[in-house]
Amino acid sequence: MPIRRFAGLWLAVVLLFLPALSAAQAPAWIAQAAGVTTTSTTPTSADTQLSRTVAARLRAVPGYSNITVTATGGVVRLEGSVGDDTSRVHAEQIAAQQPGVAKVDNRLQIAGSIGTRLKIALQQVGSKLIGLVARLPLLLIAAVIVLIAWWIGRAASRRIHLSRFSAKNPYIDALVARLINWAILLVGLLIALDLLEATAIVGAVLGSAGVVGIAIGFAFRDIAENYVAGILLSLRRGFSPGDHILVDKYDGKVVALTSRSTILMTFDGVQVAVPNALVFKSVVSNYSQNPKRRFEFTMLIDVNESIRESQELAIAAITQTAGVVNDPAPSWAVDGYVGGGIQLKFQGWVNQRESDLTKVRSEALRAVKSAYEKAEIDGPRPVQYSFSAPLPADVARRIGMAVTPPADNEPKGTGDTSVNRDIDAQVDAQRAAHDDENLI
Repeated sequence: MPIRRFAGLWLAVVLLFLPALSAAQAPAWIAQAAGVTTTSTTPTSADTQLSRTVAARLRAVPGYSNITVTATGGVVRLEGSVGDDTSRVHAEQIAAQQPGVAKVDNRLQIAGSIGTRLKIALQQVGSKLIGLVARLPLLLIAAVIVLIAWWIGRAASRRIHLSRFSAKNPYIDALVARLINWAILLVGLLIALDLLEATAIVGAVLGSAGVVGIAIGFAFRDIAENYVAGILLSLRRGFSPGDHILVDKYDGKVVALTSRSTILMTFDGVQVAVPNALVFKSVVSNYSQNPKRRFEFTMLIDVNESIRESQELAIAAITQTAGVVNDPAPSWAVDGYVGGGIQLKFQGWVNQRESDLTKVRSEALRAVKSAYEKAEIDGPRPVQYSFSAPLPADVARRIGMAVTPPADNEPKGTGDTSVNRDIDAQVDAQRAAHDDENLI
């Protein structure tokens, strides 16, 4: 009986002081007798292995080398410092994805000092450089793939000859060749990116292509306009290399049509780069497209001279001039009264592929002048003055007196009317220099 009373008294004392004791400090049998469930705080071998596995996964990420990992009963505790809040959340996600982790106690701190942040950043840069060195063999293989694609593209583009099947547009070859070259090079780049496991870059580029395209369109509007105009000019074929054209105020022979400008060589030997947009919008006069071209000049005769006789002599002289074609035949017209005389306008045609327009016009003018002198057809007569002694010829001309013209002692041979080829060599040299980018 006393023993039972003593045991009951001991149990009452234990129950009285039990709330002040922790489950970890109380003996297990006392806690069990009191109905308290205890949890062991001593890490087991499984907890140790789990903490090591999570720590290894975190150290593989740049910037996570300062994280300490402990595990107890499936609860993983993360302690240490990271660079920012995003890294803190990311570390918790990595730990939670490990099988066997029941809960993550994230006690990571954001690095506050500049030195700590700089250290973390340098660790990240070092890890990336190490990864880049490790991937050097793949980078070399990717570079070789891009070079091979570039070589294949150039080789394939040089074999494009669509003009053999379409005589209407022989200049389309250059455009199609460039498109094929770019397409093959793009395929090579995609293969290289896939080898480097960087295909996400393509998606990012394509995703931002809309916004970037708008920005580039505004910034490089003139460049894009000239490029599109160059393609349209190559398709329209308004001129060919070597043609004599007039664009706006620029007059010369075509050297090349590049993606940005039309290269001209003026007859003064000056190279001019006219923007393709200006060429496309302007009226282009092509003097070489039609082989026949007309020239004209005027002659003044006195009002007392016969218009019909003057016309017949001039037309006969023009017809006999070397370089003047018979179809269309030379023509004439009375152009009115000028300076006290009658002005006659004469017109003739030349074949530009056989003769030079300026030279033939000069020869025709000389022939008409010679014919009028032989037939004594005079120009407008000035006011006559009478003097006792003859005046010198220069004084007589100064006061408007008629002076007997000297005899025509010019040689009767045919003058030079060949095609003007003064700048042809310069045009050929510039065409060779722009051969790689010439669209025509």
